[in-house]
Amino acid sequence: MVKFGGALITKKDEQSVAHLQIIRKLCSIIKEITEEGIQVIIVHGAGSFGHLKAKRWRLNEGYLPDFELIDDTCSSQREAVDDVRKDMLTLNAIVLSELKQAGLNALSHPPHEWASNLGPQFDGDLVRFKSDDVRTVNVTFGDVVDVDGESKFGILSGDDLVARLSIELPDVESLVFAMGGVDGLLKVPPHLATDDDLIEYWSPDVSYEGLHQTDIDVTGGIGLKIQRGHLVAKNGISVHLINGEYPERILNLVRNQPWKGTTILG
Repeated sequence: MVKFGGALITKKDEQSVAHLQIIRKLCSIIKEITEEGIQVIIVHGAGSFGHLKAKRWRLNEGYLPDFELIDDTCSSQREAVDDVRKDMLTLNAIVLSELKQAGLNALSHPPHEWASNLGPQFDGDLVRFKSDDVRTVNVTFGDVVDVDGESKFGILSGDDLVARLSIELPDVESLVFAMGGVDGLLKVPPHLATDDDLIEYWSPDVSYEGLHQTDIDVTGGIGLKIQRGHLVAKNGISVHLINGEYPERILNLVRNQPWKGTTILG
């Protein structure tokens, strides 16, 4: 199970601009992993394709009947929901295209088509992600989904998706969070960190500093990754945080060769 972080695969300061080179490198490594006889499922984040507009329209708070924005491309929250879903499908299509270019059979599962409600108890049948073909890569992503009650809609985080998939699908061995700009969990803020500040093994009694982009993030940032990663690790699955700008580290991990990053202990 591999999570492509939104900050890794998109340019955070530019609306809906993908990091094509990084996506291409990641997909090439996924192909190499499948050649080791290991099947991969990918969940990717939104980055600048979803978070900026979702933040502006407060979609993470659900339906706000009295909320409106002036001088925006959308006229309502519901229109913003549709726009974010379209943007996510665009980013997803880029990821799928690169996987196919690498020679893989990539299948997309947009959450707004099959999932509803939020958090780790979201509703949705995960059977669609089962496959016996190692060359088939099922892909899903964080998305705006329908929510019961007055909220009407909300943001289902890719971290919740990847946790459920890791725990509930059979034979999952590892979950890898491929992040942007950091080698793993750090003892100090990323801009102050040296190699000595990397936390190689994390458990709840170890403190860390993470980069949470509160100006755009609407899902919980590094804290949510750690919570969900710890939940997965407690179920006996190995969980690792790796700098996705060096995706060969994921391949090294799979091959039991030296790699750099953080392991979350259960």
